[in-house]
Amino acid sequence: MPAISLTKVEETAPALVSLYKSAGVSLTKHGLNGQRAAVYLVMDYSGSMKPYYQDGSMQALADRVLGLSAHLDDDGTVPVVFFSTDIDAVTDIALVNHQGRIEQIVSGLGHMGRTSYHLAMDAVIDHYLDSGSKDPALVVFQTDGGPINKLAAERYLCKAAKLPLFWQFIGFGDPGSRQFEFLRRLDELAVPQKRLVDNAGFFHAGSDPRKVSDSELYDRILGEFPQWLAAARAQGIVQ
Repeated sequence: MPAISLTKVEETAPALVSLYKSAGVSLTKHGLNGQRAAVYLVMDYSGSMKPYYQDGSMQALADRVLGLSAHLDDDGTVPVVFFSTDIDAVTDIALVNHQGRIEQIVSGLGHMGRTSYHLAMDAVIDHYLDSGSKDPALVVFQTDGGPINKLAAERYLCKAAKLPLFWQFIGFGDPGSRQFEFLRRLDELAVPQKRLVDNAGFFHAGSDPRKVSDSELYDRILGEFPQWLAAARAQGIVQ
């Protein structure tokens, strides 16, 4: 059973019904029917991201994450962290007011800086621990480039491996860019020499992420999540 019913989604967010249905198909395909998880969204607010906010790519990603979250979490909201050089905002998006929500949030933000992954990761960890949630968390972490402090990002990922948090990184931009070499390396960090379990995945959504179909996006977001759940349960990280 999904956390939020189709009827409820139809009533509160009719524009997300098709996304909700696509997410359900992908969850079934990956053996995740009935799974409960807190869902987080991390959005890159660095200067190079401006076109993706302007063309609707970021709102589209937020809507897709909400469609997925409705199956996994019954509160109808997704905490969102906007980051650049520092943390720009920790807020949320919800089924009931999702339309235009990203534009509304960023209209109140300041200068678009650089990319500090570790600060965004720290904000997610703090939010999760403060929430008191007993469910595992799926963190959708979007960026269009590498971090300004690679060592700190790697250190945070390794520390977070002891927590019930899975980090699914999504790259926006030129797939051939060397900006994503770090994320590919992060995805392959040794287990258990560096981290207790493999707690991260990475895929590239291309220069126009809106062209990635809903079904493909969900399949890729969920691609490594079941394996992490199994490994985390075996280590006692997830109950």
